Amino acid sequence: MTIQLPKFVVTTVVRGSDRTGSQGGVFVLDFEKQEIDQPFDLNASDIEFDEMSGDRGLRGIAFSDGDILIASSDVLFRYDRSFKIKTFSKNHYLDDCHEICVYEQTVFLTSPGFDSLLAFDLDKKEYVWGFHLTRQYDQWAGHTFDPGTDKGPLPVNDYHINMVHVDDTGIYLSGLRTKALLHINNKMEVSKICSLPSGAHNARPYREGILFNDTESDCVRYVGRDGEDVAFKVATFDEKDLQFLQADKSHVVRQGFARGLCTVGDRLVAGGSSPATISLYDVESKQKIGSVNLTMDVRAAIHGLEPWSFAD
Repeated sequence: MTIQLPKFVVTTVVRGSDRTGSQGGVFVLDFEKQEIDQPFDLNASDIEFDEMSGDRGLRGIAFSDGDILIASSDVLFRYDRSFKIKTFSKNHYLDDCHEICVYEQTVFLTSPGFDSLLAFDLDKKEYVWGFHLTRQYDQWAGHTFDPGTDKGPLPVNDYHINMVHVDDTGIYLSGLRTKALLHINNKMEVSKICSLPSGAHNARPYREGILFNDTESDCVRYVGRDGEDVAFKVATFDEKDLQFLQADKSHVVRQGFARGLCTVGDRLVAGGSSPATISLYDVESKQKIGSVNLTMDVRAAIHGLEPWSFAD
């Protein structure tokens, strides 16, 4: 059987202490044709990023009504399919946003700087809901708040919430320091779905189990309820081919940093790693289909990764 390989929208950010010359980028990758297009250059754009607020550049990606939604640290941008900015939306409680997703005309955004999730209504064009995650006596809990008021949580980042996934069964979230995939039901009750290894990214339900970037183990991992465990090692390169490896003094930058993950149907999974590389995996056959590298600048890490939503 011949599989048509997909197109992706990808964002990269620049990690480490030395970010000279780059703010990351936005790319459209055609895996079938092995073609890469950069719709616009962040270094030449009108978007300014606070150099002291973590990774620069654009992060999570989603699609709605023919438009492309991309978040920066504290702004939700709405682009048309030619990547012209249509609108942008800020909120006091949106801080260090990582991943986003769309469900029923609502954008859900992570806000690690407030240990929170936010919801943006695409019809009303405003932030309409917030949820602050807490942990008391070893029990996960939380409460809702109105992001349009000043009655929300204090700026605390205990759990570094970096992933949100929403479907008909509820809201799923995880963070670098939750060490678990959590679920919020329609009563706003929080429960633990499963444990996660330290440093995991992009955890979400998939097939009959969970899918995530096992970042500290440099792999993409699927774990089924039946005990099936499928791990794909991310792409790495000869160190002599890496750029800016010695420039970082923070010791944060490394190759093989696994972040950015999306599904393509029920069989294919795409994962990101540094230096900015997208790899495509077949969960059914347990094989890697291939990899495409965007740059050998080891500071450049994949952040957002989603299948192109439009028919060309």
